[in-house]
Amino acid sequence: MSNSLPHRQIGDLSVSAVGLGCNQIGSRLDLEQTRALVDAALDAGIDFFDTADIYGNRGGSETLLGEVLKGRRDQIVLATKFGMDMLGANGEPAGPRGSAPYIRQAVEASLRRLQVDVIDLYQYHEPDGVTPIEETLGALDELVREGKVRFIGCSNFSAAQLREAAEAAEREGYASFVSVQNEYSLLERGLEADVMPEADRLGVAIVPYFPLARGLLTGKYRRGEPAPPGTRLHGRERVADDETFDRLEALDRYAGERGLTPAEVAIGALAAQPGVASVIAGATRPEHVRANAAAARWQPSAEDLRELDAIFPSPRADAA
Repeated sequence: MSNSLPHRQIGDLSVSAVGLGCNQIGSRLDLEQTRALVDAALDAGIDFFDTADIYGNRGGSETLLGEVLKGRRDQIVLATKFGMDMLGANGEPAGPRGSAPYIRQAVEASLRRLQVDVIDLYQYHEPDGVTPIEETLGALDELVREGKVRFIGCSNFSAAQLREAAEAAEREGYASFVSVQNEYSLLERGLEADVMPEADRLGVAIVPYFPLARGLLTGKYRRGEPAPPGTRLHGRERVADDETFDRLEALDRYAGERGLTPAEVAIGALAAQPGVASVIAGATRPEHVRANAAAARWQPSAEDLRELDAIFPSPRADAA
């Protein structure tokens, strides 16, 4: 189809190089707005949908997605997450959020809200700091064996935590994490120093979130001007410091020279990084979805990336 996007692998899942982040569904978006967003994503070639049980005021995102995805489950790769504080929305908490009883409770609640029999990618949203990773992986392995979950991933993991989980999975014979979803943007490249090399060594796909740095990389913000109404940073006393604005203005020039928007550069550059499977881009309107999809079609050259590194320095040892 003409709107097809490049696809990458997460485990054995084939996913569009840009995914739809569903964190605004159920809070800022109602059922019909969600339907319009999903329709636009599918029309644009985006087939990877990423949500979490906590999104949409704890359960709202999964619930609305479940309604909208009826009859077209086979058109998408569906990812959700567990492990943030649901404040009892799944019932009385069954234990620490990485524990086996809690995971069982959480997955059944997500399956029910999503109205599906299986979750393609089930992600541990953040380590709970209490539960041994062996217990978490054992519980997730059970879900894979039962067919409730196809693959498992993690989010907000350090390189050391990623390594520990891989070693535990191998030692115990459990399913292992196939993806790590961490914050990653041109303004936040820290994972290139440690998580990215570790993920590469382990064969774990990288799934960036906040690729537009909470909107800073969209080109909407101007030095010395308040954030426009309706933007994520509206009402803040200071949008960014002078050094950041120097980089944002350089990005505007860089994008303009290539006939692109800053957002297209921000997303396309991440999609071109080694090990990145799908860039999770949030949206509240269909036009945002179409713009995010367009970004995946820009394929920067090695020289393009070098010029970007000069604007947004990478901590990678080989970037110098």
